[in-house]
Amino acid sequence: MSQTTTFEQPNTGTWDGGNEPFKASYGKLMMWFFLLSDAFTFAAFLTTYGLSRHRHQAYEGTSEAFTFSTQWWPIPDKVFNAFPFFHGVDWPLAFVALMTMILILSSVTMVLAVEAGHRMDKNDVQKWLMWTILFGSMFLGCQAWEWSHFIAGTDEGMKVADGSVIHGANLIVNQYGPPLFADLFFFITGFHGGHVFSGVILLIMIFINTVNGVYQRRGHYEMVEKVGLYWHFVDLVWVFVFTFFYLV
Repeated sequence: MSQTTTFEQPNTGTWDGGNEPFKASYGKLMMWFFLLSDAFTFAAFLTTYGLSRHRHQAYEGTSEAFTFSTQWWPIPDKVFNAFPFFHGVDWPLAFVALMTMILILSSVTMVLAVEAGHRMDKNDVQKWLMWTILFGSMFLGCQAWEWSHFIAGTDEGMKVADGSVIHGANLIVNQYGPPLFADLFFFITGFHGGHVFSGVILLIMIFINTVNGVYQRRGHYEMVEKVGLYWHFVDLVWVFVFTFFYLV
C-alpha cells in the first residue's frame, strides 16, 4: 500500500513567525510599544495642563508690573528666574535652559555609545555610557535644586486676603499663583524626573554589563541600543514639558 506524504510549505511572511518584522528584534519592538504607551500618558498630562491653564484667568499687564496672585496664572519668567549661588538675581529661565542643555548633551553621548556598540568597541561604549550617566545625574541634581527653590519660595512671598504672607509652594498653597499650578508642576516634572531616574539606573546596569564583557560575549550591543531608545524618548518628552511649562 503506497502512502503519499505531503510537506507543509514553511511560512515566510513578515508576520508568520520566526521573522523580525521591520528588521527589529522582539526586544526592540517591545521597547517601541512601551514608549508609545508612555507617550500617550505624557500627552494626557500635558493636555490636562493646557486645559487647566486655559480655564484660568491670564495676566494681562506688563511683565514689569507682574505680581504673584491666585487670581491669574503666573508668568513662567517670574517663577523660574533663580540660579544657584546667585541669590536675588533675575535670570528668567536661565537655569531651566542649562538643564535642557545638559539633557541634550546626554542624548549626544548616548548616540555615540550606540554607534560604538555597532563597531563592537567596548572601551568607547564604556566611555560614552559613563558620560551619559554623568549628564543624567547632573540633570537630576538640577531638578532637585529647582524643586527645593520652588518649595522654599522667594523672600517676598505673596500676601493673601487675611493679610498673611505665604512663601513657596506645596500641594495646598502656592505663592506663585493658583494651587493647581503647583500641583501640575510637581506631578508632571516629577513624573518626568522619575523616568530620568529610571533611565540612569538602566544606564548603570548596562554599564556594569559592558565592563564585565557581557555584550562582547553575546556578539552584539543591542541592549545598549534599546536603553538608548528609552533615553532619547525621555529627552524628547522634556522638550514638550519645557515648552508647555516654561515657554507657553
